[in-house]
Amino acid sequence: MKQSKFPKGWDEKRVDRVLAHYEKQTEEEALSEDEAAYEDRTQTTIDIPIELVPAVRELIAKHQTLRHPKTTADNSG
Repeated sequence: MKQSKFPKGWDEKRVDRVLAHYEKQTEEEALSEDEAAYEDRTQTTIDIPIELVPAVRELIAKHQTLRHPKTTADNSG
């Protein structure tokens, strides 16, 4: 069987925890979590062409590394 490849800082245990979190959520909890994300004034949501996604992700990664060089390098959390 082919072994899954996880992003840096992730492993099967972490994936299982995230899946368990969302599988246990009620509809009300999921809605509340979604609404809270839109209330965060430090971030925004925009539509961009799919072909620009890799470039935007690269810019975000560079930005995070410059702002938090020790904490975001492995994307843990």
